[in-house]
Amino acid sequence: MTDPATKTTSTKTQVAAVVYNPIKVDLDAIRASVAAEESANGWSGSLWLETSEEDPGEGVTRQAVDHGVDVVIAAGGDGTVRAVAESLRGTGIPIALLPSGTGNLLARNLELTLNDLDHSIHSAFTGIDREIDLGVIDIEREDGTRDEHAFLVMAGLGIDAKMVANTNPTLKKHVGWLAYVHAISKALRDSNQLNLRYRFDEGPTRRIRAHTLIVGNCGSLPANMLLLPDAVVDDGVFDVVFLRPNGFFGWIQIWVRVAWENGVIRRTRIGRKVMGEVKEVRALQYDTAASITARFSRAEEIELDGDGFGRAVALKAKIDAGALKVRMPAETTGKA
Repeated sequence: MTDPATKTTSTKTQVAAVVYNPIKVDLDAIRASVAAEESANGWSGSLWLETSEEDPGEGVTRQAVDHGVDVVIAAGGDGTVRAVAESLRGTGIPIALLPSGTGNLLARNLELTLNDLDHSIHSAFTGIDREIDLGVIDIEREDGTRDEHAFLVMAGLGIDAKMVANTNPTLKKHVGWLAYVHAISKALRDSNQLNLRYRFDEGPTRRIRAHTLIVGNCGSLPANMLLLPDAVVDDGVFDVVFLRPNGFFGWIQIWVRVAWENGVIRRTRIGRKVMGEVKEVRALQYDTAASITARFSRAEEIELDGDGFGRAVALKAKIDAGALKVRMPAETTGKA
């Protein structure tokens, strides 16, 4: 029998990892804020892991997982967040977002604070975890090889992927989303459409011609654009949209629906009441599915969460429901 007087209890001190893109962040400011939270909350010194062109985050995040950390803070742009999430998939270790860069796509969709470094880091050490879905996509290349990736927000082919491919990275670094203005005007002048066969879940195979295919886990974009108004990040399905404008007025119709009706009016309770039941727009074809398989008549540019991923001749995307934990501010408890 153990003498209670000599019995000891051992508790593991929690430790965070910070995966950071040195080009995107103010590292000194982050180190100071992290040190303050470690001290205030009794955590051990954090593990600091730098991304690189060769390793945008997947490899160093696996190091953090092997180290047994309790949270991984993703400090960088959307590419860093996507790479960290890919390696945290199914591990149960939460990702904490430190928004940086031009998009902040997941942070926007989760309605997180974008411009308050100390608040974001405080939430990483004191917040609560929310399970969300991940998109997992298997891409077939022109040479027959295949590679698998995760995405958090959207996978896209057509106009948006061409826009990403045409964007000057140096200009994007200096002027943010304004860099896309020239790129999207160039993409809109491209008359080539997607010609594909596709199937949702185990349903029938269909054919379609469209300017763009978006497979979304959530629906908000910068500049108050709400492309997929019914998308929910933890509902276990994708929201899918085909953009099929018929000429210039078709693009106007899309812009009015996405930027004005969805992006402004539907964001308020009064606006939704005034709009009532939303009529279908011919240029936008929406659907939902837990998986989508598609094959294209030629190789097409593809983007994941705003980053180009080369060219695809076919793909299969599926939802991995609840596969990622996201560290949310404690004050979100009880919110929908």
